[in-house]
Amino acid sequence: MRLVWVLSGRGWADCIVSDHLAEAEVTASYITTAPEDLLTAVTRLIAGETECRAQFEAEPTAFRWIFYREGTDVWIRLLQLAGGSDHDNNGTEIWSTRQSIDAVARAVIRCFDEVARHYGESAYRGKWGEHFPRIELEGLRTAWREHRGDRAVPGTPSNP
Repeated sequence: MRLVWVLSGRGWADCIVSDHLAEAEVTASYITTAPEDLLTAVTRLIAGETECRAQFEAEPTAFRWIFYREGTDVWIRLLQLAGGSDHDNNGTEIWSTRQSIDAVARAVIRCFDEVARHYGESAYRGKWGEHFPRIELEGLRTAWREHRGDRAVPGTPSNP
């Protein structure tokens, strides 16, 4: 699984998610806490929750990430909705995949590590309009490290 977060304009980001079968591109606006919500949803999955959600608002379109965990696997559904308050049943599935919890965590951590490297946290704030989600990223990294029982997490000295 691969995730890419590109700041495309003041307060806008394009997010590309892919696996070996398909790819989807979604848009997020800074009017919601999209990056924080995505990082938190994955952290909650690692902590054992069986269903988590995150939503990106693209004004008026919304993109809803739905994560279902079963054992060490995660099924991800990405829905496009006409409005952010629409029910899941009114959405169109634009991408789905089944991955290990490790593959999901690794993809999300690497994505936001790359964002921090590429933009720097100050430039990120200037382009996105909000602070870089450092607290949520480090929370995910810590949860994944504890889940794995080791220190082999992207961005740490033991796994550069």
